[in-house]
Amino acid sequence: MHSTVSDGTQTPDEILQSVRDAGLTTFSLTDHDAVKGCQVISGLLTDQDPAFIRGVEFSCKDGNGRYHILGYGYDPDSAAIQRVIMTGHRYRMNKVNARLDFLKKEFGFDFPEEELYKLFHLDNPGKPHVANLMVKYGFAATKDDAIRHYINRIHFGSEYVTPREAIEGITEAGGIPVLAHPSYGSGDQIVTGDEMDARLKRLIGFGLRGVEAFYSGFTKKLRDEMLRFSEKYDLYVTAGSDYHGANKMVILADTGLDEVDAYPAAMERFLADVSIVS
Repeated sequence: MHSTVSDGTQTPDEILQSVRDAGLTTFSLTDHDAVKGCQVISGLLTDQDPAFIRGVEFSCKDGNGRYHILGYGYDPDSAAIQRVIMTGHRYRMNKVNARLDFLKKEFGFDFPEEELYKLFHLDNPGKPHVANLMVKYGFAATKDDAIRHYINRIHFGSEYVTPREAIEGITEAGGIPVLAHPSYGSGDQIVTGDEMDARLKRLIGFGLRGVEAFYSGFTKKLRDEMLRFSEKYDLYVTAGSDYHGANKMVILADTGLDEVDAYPAAMERFLADVSIVS
């Protein structure tokens, strides 16, 4: 799940209230390149609240592809996790500047100074925030149109945290690194079979310990393949909705877990081993 600390539309305290209303027993917040939202929620929890797992998500890239790496149960004060967060945030801000310059130079899209001030004072601005501005000022019909036909036309070679950096930082901070929505690669790419096997072997070599086998966008076929890989490589299993509030048409807690009779053993092991904020 993502809050306003990254690219969601609900504040951390609103996320917590939504979780309470939904009757969840365990939840996590996984903002991009940030732990601030988790710290807010940790300070609001009561004895009656669901179990909370600190989370974070890093957008990663190396010579072999793009990956989203989740970190669960880390120490938020660890220098290791803060180092990765600062790196990811610096790249994020560089990209926002580059995208705005590109849109102005290539298409003549410009925004009022007060809008740019608000944009740069967000915790972690990204493509969705720029896209929403484009829609607001009539440069695109929808957010998806803005991203697909304009913003994604600028490419970045090295402005990414590498998966090794993310995995090692999470591990050093006492957390569990997990590959988010593993079957999704760059753009519309679907990674399966031997290609997925090779990808997992590489990431396990860096210290990857889990896969998000349950995901709101997965078919049963994709989910079952990831469950088989988790058994093959003795990986933890996690579940995620990728909830962004109004920024995505994903329902809170829509993970696919309701389609199975019981949690997989690898998920039970994850819940037993991950650090939970009580």
